[in-house]
Amino acid sequence: MRRAPNPAPRETTPLTGVVVPAGREGAAASAGSANGEPPAAAQHAVQAAVPGGYAAGYRDGVYAGGEALVAQHIPPDHILPAVAAADLIAAGFRQYAPSLTRLTSPHEMAGHIVAALDARRPFSVVRLGDGELLTLAADTVLPAQEVYELAPFLPYAGVPCSTPDIRAALAEAVRGADWVGVPISRAPTFQGLLFPVLRHFGIDWSGLKLTSSTINYGLHQSRLLLPILQGRRVLLIGSRAAELGVLLHHHGVQVTGIIPAVAGMADVSRVMQQTAAYAFDIALVAAGIPAVVLCQRIAGELGRAALDFGHLADKLVTGELQL
Repeated sequence: MRRAPNPAPRETTPLTGVVVPAGREGAAASAGSANGEPPAAAQHAVQAAVPGGYAAGYRDGVYAGGEALVAQHIPPDHILPAVAAADLIAAGFRQYAPSLTRLTSPHEMAGHIVAALDARRPFSVVRLGDGELLTLAADTVLPAQEVYELAPFLPYAGVPCSTPDIRAALAEAVRGADWVGVPISRAPTFQGLLFPVLRHFGIDWSGLKLTSSTINYGLHQSRLLLPILQGRRVLLIGSRAAELGVLLHHHGVQVTGIIPAVAGMADVSRVMQQTAAYAFDIALVAAGIPAVVLCQRIAGELGRAALDFGHLADKLVTGELQL
């Protein structure tokens, strides 16, 4: 994861026509879509159904998002010869380059986690994906109905209905977390919502310690996960906890507790009570959107380390990814 006394005025982010990847980590699972490039299968399907339709739609979209925007800034009876929209973007980017913000890398994050574990300091890493951002956006920066149309996966991710209490709990967790993972994707339901949502809840992004929202995968891909866990007492929380526990045990990790399921945001208090009964150094929490609140509370209330583990648990258990 101190609510602002006077929330910012309501903002609206245009999201018409957005196709949201299924699940809170859609950006990682569907990188092509997040970067504006439909998956190859989808391209072929569109082209087969409407000959020339995809090419024409892509061409129109590129124009609307580029040259048409440039045209709005050109005075009447003038042209800007031989300067493409891409050239103007490059020139403008150079102007804004000093505003680039560097995210904490997997190797740096591993160092921070190990240092906290060695010092027995509380430490939390939470992640904001499309699920968390759309939950926070409901009835704040977007109409709730639009959010539910964009995000039919929210009940599966632990939020059947985004309520003021749920949004307040998520915002508080973001404020209180040691590190906050944010999406690199600039797609409408990722960074397109991130900053309007933070502004609404009075959270100054520049005061947060930021990493990528896929830092869980980054730690795994960099071969840093097992070195962090080996020699530590590990608590596992989530529907895949038992299977993940067996896998970690085979790799020499001491699993001292398993909490097998989290029944949405309404179940956070019960899970915290169970968590407090275990002796552990670090908790890996794979519990959808409630993981954000759980990780911050485990650190803040129990003084332990907690990592929002996400769908990495599923991918390790199914063998899609290897430890």
